[in-house]
Order: sequence, then structure tokens, then C-alpha cells
Amino acid sequence: MLDGVKHVILVLSGKGGVGKSTVSTQLALGLKDKGFKVGILDIDLCGPSVPHLLNIENSDVHQCPEGWVPVYTDASQTLAVMSIGFLLKNRDDAIIWRGPKKTAMIRQIINDVCWKDVDYLIIDTPPGTSDEHITVMECLREVQCDGAVLVTTPQAVSIEDVRKEITFCKKTNIKILGLIENMSGYTCPHCKECSNIFSSGGGKSLAEYAEIPYLGSLPLVSNKQDIIQLDSMQSILTRLTTH
Repeated sequence: MLDGVKHVILVLSGKGGVGKSTVSTQLALGLKDKGFKVGILDIDLCGPSVPHLLNIENSDVHQCPEGWVPVYTDASQTLAVMSIGFLLKNRDDAIIWRGPKKTAMIRQIINDVCWKDVDYLIIDTPPGTSDEHITVMECLREVQCDGAVLVTTPQAVSIEDVRKEITFCKKTNIKILGLIENMSGYTCPHCKECSNIFSSGGGKSLAEYAEIPYLGSLPLVSNKQDIIQLDSMQSILTRLTTH
């Protein structure tokens, strides 16, 4: 149930391993720090990472008369999380489902979770373009979806795959809020100097070529909590909340 959600933002990536779930959680935590009530919906059925990233993987999901109650990360209930990971009896269990069962689960998660007075709902999607993504868009037809944030890394193979995400967004009429280049250099925890481990600038060049907004780049850091404090992350959050 998305009646109480004011803004919906999808987070997409062309391939796995680019840090999409990390970016999703950091965006949510950053918005929370700005005073917003935030929800994260993790619909990456085969690789739900959000519960682990937020250290709440052992939490239980409860039901109320209206549906599922999300897991809250704090007593003030300013960050709510729902993930298939909460429904697995064992963290090592593999989701081996065919398309129709995946589609049914995604519909149930989107329609049956009680989001109460959420300012921003961040939807962490599986990598690529598949039935899951189409199902999400069908479920969001009656909701004003703000758009999608695309996540890539500087490597050429990741840049190539995110082009397909851009095409997917255009074909499904999803507004592209912008592109984030993740793992753009490594910031030393001692001297704070940033070195380019991979190639650099690919995300920005692609954004210019595709004529989509470039939100900024995020470096590799040793402590994920440091990401929120980065000027680049604060700039990304400002752009998302004023688009």
C-alpha cells in the first residue's frame, strides 16, 4: 500500500556488483539525516542485501490487519525497511523460483506493506532488465513515481550495460533522475587522498552522451558511514530533493 508515500525513487543498475544496494541504503540514510521519513523496499529477490547492510538481517516481519509491517531501524521509526531477506528462514537459502512466482511475490510486497507517512520510498531493484522490473512499473502505474537513479562503475563493461537501463527507462516512460558513478576512486582512510583504481569519467561522459542528469561520483571508502558525510553525497541528496 503506497497511499502514504509521497515520493518513490527506483534505483537501477545494468549489472550486479556495482554497489546499487549500498547506494540505495546510503541515499535512504542521507535522506533520514535530513529529517525525512524514509522507506527502503528491497525487491532483489535473489540477492537481498539491504538487511545485511543495515545490520537488521535477523529481524522479523509482523502482520497487522492492513498487511505487513516493515522493519524499523530506529525507535523513532524514521527509516522503514521491507525485504524478501526477512522472510527467509536461513540467510543461505537460495531463491529458486520461476518468473510467475517472482512476479507474484513482488506484487505482494509492493501492495501489502503498510508504509505510513513516508516522505521517500527507495526501491532497490535487481540488476538488469527483467520481469521483476516490468512488474514494479505495472504496480506503480497508479502512484506518482518520481523516477529512477542509475548506478554504474567507471569500467567500460558497466558503462555499456547501463546504456540498456537508459533504453529500458525510455521505453517504459520512467523519468531518469540521474546517473551516479560509484566506486570512482579509492579514498585512503589515513591521508584522505583519492586514487583512481579503475578508469574515471565514464559515467559523466555517458550522461552527457545520453543527455541525462549526472548526479555525481562516489569513491570507495573503508567505512560506509563515511559516504553520507561526503560532499558528493550531500550534493546528490540535494539534487534528488529539489528535482
